[in-house]
Amino acid sequence: MQMEFPLMKKSRRSFLRIGLGGFTSLGIPGMLRLRAQSAPAEKTAIILVWLRGGPSHLETFDPKPDAPSDYRGPYKAIFTKTPGIMISELLPRLSGLSDRYALLRSIAHTGGGHPAGSLQMLSGDPDAQDKPVPRYPDWMSIANHFRSGNVAPLPHYVAVNPVDNYDNFVIAGSAYLGQAFDAFKVYGDPSNPQFQVPNVGVSDPIKRRQLVERVGLARSFDGFRNAMDKSGILSSADRFETQAIAMLTSPEARIAFDLERESTRVRERYGLHSWGQQCLMARRLVEAGVDVVTTEFDGALCGRVANWDDHAVNHHIFDAMKFRSPYFDQAVSALIEDVYARGLDRRVLVAVGGEFGRTPRISHVASSGGGVASGAAGVVQPGRDHWPRAGSFLFAGGGIRTGQLIGATDKKGEDPVERQVGPEDFLATLYSHLGIDYKTAAIRDFAGRPTQIIRQGEAIRELASES
Repeated sequence: MQMEFPLMKKSRRSFLRIGLGGFTSLGIPGMLRLRAQSAPAEKTAIILVWLRGGPSHLETFDPKPDAPSDYRGPYKAIFTKTPGIMISELLPRLSGLSDRYALLRSIAHTGGGHPAGSLQMLSGDPDAQDKPVPRYPDWMSIANHFRSGNVAPLPHYVAVNPVDNYDNFVIAGSAYLGQAFDAFKVYGDPSNPQFQVPNVGVSDPIKRRQLVERVGLARSFDGFRNAMDKSGILSSADRFETQAIAMLTSPEARIAFDLERESTRVRERYGLHSWGQQCLMARRLVEAGVDVVTTEFDGALCGRVANWDDHAVNHHIFDAMKFRSPYFDQAVSALIEDVYARGLDRRVLVAVGGEFGRTPRISHVASSGGGVASGAAGVVQPGRDHWPRAGSFLFAGGGIRTGQLIGATDKKGEDPVERQVGPEDFLATLYSHLGIDYKTAAIRDFAGRPTQIIRQGEAIRELASES
């Protein structure tokens, strides 16, 4: 398990080691100084569950039971708790919760590759071409920027199994906004009995005393500079150093990340697997005051290639969906249940989806290798390829109007025929929930020019609560 902090990138050094090395360089206090801008402290929060690789809309939230045989998969569409809403039979738990979420079935864009599709959805980049790194900051970093004015013992943005890369491509990040606004990253499998988040809320009194003493020594060396500083910039460092220490030593931070404080019954309800425990940690973090939590569903629970990219060369798509759906169904349904049961349903918005849907027409290609949900190399098997022309997203909580469908695709699931929604409409919806005025808010790019956070797009009006 690894933890990353802004400005550390992939160094894998522990937070405590940085802390005991002193806070006089940029480090965490520098990060916090850069974060102290704008934004009143709002109470709303967002959990994004990202399905890396692009889930099939036909095998999840937009089944097409009457499509021709070369489009239709083997799974039935089942009725949900809400009249008029049907989803895949692979998601029985979610079928019983349809009154607590809304399904968007008509999101479409032009990014046909994983990097381009992810960048369109996460940052609003309109470019249809893949690129190695983001051109625009993702919405999570922007939210962090606008929410970071208040000092708190917990970060404003936490990534539990981060949304950050697709192979060698960087699909999310702060771009010209600066690494100070990147995520506080948690790596590892929270369902592993040995899992722990190292050096968050240091409880050892000796280590805590050493940390405070080292910071005090650094301050004494810098005291004369603070005395001479007329701008107040240097003297303000004390406040940021205090917050940095709080992140290390606060019991709130330690408690928020500690899944052992949950009962066995609760942990089992989410599922004693990585996706279930990632969702449980996400719920604990927003409950503790974190503004944005992202968690990526990938890895061994997906099948042989560890993601939702169900080309026939990768997976037998129908075996893959049957294999992973119980974990997905359990984790997401438990999260939605808890958001409502714990009184978070107006404050916390849950969004679930990936970079695009899958081709409605089924392809048949030889597998490139055997493994979970894939035939042996050379065995011809069914798959679905990339399809940015149509996809689905689930929204729950956030005070939205639930128990509804937004948009529709044609009878084959190829294109929206009602209420097409674009990536920037999706992003505007998230910003709106966080209280960020996406119509006027701007940040400075690498050249220092003010750049709108939304270039075009409107919050999805159908989600707005009637109350």
